[in-house]
Amino acid sequence: MKAVVYKSTGSWYHVKAEDGRIYNSRIKGKFRLKGIKSTNPVAVGDHVEIDTETKGDETIGVINKILDRKNYIIRKSVNLSKQTHIIAANIDLAFLLITHNNPPTSTTFIDRFLVTAEAYHIPTVILINKVDAYSLEEFGEMKYLAELYREIGYTCIGISAETGENIDKVKELMKDKVSVFAGHSGVGKSTLVNAIEPELNIKTSEISEQHRQGQHTTTFAEMHELHFGGQIIDTPGIRGFGVVDIDKYTLDNYFPEFFKLKPNCKFNNCIHVDEPKCAVKQALADDKIAYSRYKSYLQIMEGEEDESFRKDPYQDLR
Repeated sequence: MKAVVYKSTGSWYHVKAEDGRIYNSRIKGKFRLKGIKSTNPVAVGDHVEIDTETKGDETIGVINKILDRKNYIIRKSVNLSKQTHIIAANIDLAFLLITHNNPPTSTTFIDRFLVTAEAYHIPTVILINKVDAYSLEEFGEMKYLAELYREIGYTCIGISAETGENIDKVKELMKDKVSVFAGHSGVGKSTLVNAIEPELNIKTSEISEQHRQGQHTTTFAEMHELHFGGQIIDTPGIRGFGVVDIDKYTLDNYFPEFFKLKPNCKFNNCIHVDEPKCAVKQALADDKIAYSRYKSYLQIMEGEEDESFRKDPYQDLR
């Protein structure tokens, strides 16, 4: 029978079947032999087919087929293994949570996430969390950041999971959709889920004051039902975001402001680096596109790792 994966704990999966029951399930060994180059061949949000079998007093599921995905968010691990990891699958809407300095979220990280979402046709909303805690200067920097991305075409909403500011706007966007919350550890994903669906009572923890980094409270991705319709996938915090398998000649397709200018370039195959009469480089010179975006574009093209968490996250905006 058909089912949807609600939780992945590595070797076991909680799936909700069409009979309404949740089955603790495992995958057949053959999935690991299909050449899926990912740390997780089955992801939360996947639609699967299962058989059931009885072991003692428990009926468990056996996942024997992954149905075609309409999309997924995938990243390359920022470590020596270079393995890829599918964060979630079959998503209607992604929410990228960012914060100013608790922990800091860089434009590099934001851009890498947005590029991947664009490549896999996943609409994304940027949520600027903890707005109740910002100084006037910090609020100004985040307002500038929001305007930068709004001008490109992204929806940006300032929220506070603690005070409830603009949570109703987020809930309205989520209604009857499969949504995913993503971002660094400590940006408030679990607190936001609790604000939206208090009965879930998901565990949260404090920011490390020494390093201004979040501590992992969500260990595994998990899908939750929403009382007003739809589901939310809460994901573990992402430290760095490696972009997977995007060709340098198509990368500009996933920067909307570059894509609009592309027809005005002299050469059809312009990659906006050294070519003459490049509309993107001219727009950069005229301050019509953000330097931070162009820098992210070059870093992705050159295959540089995301080490944005090691530096001042807003130095490219100043």
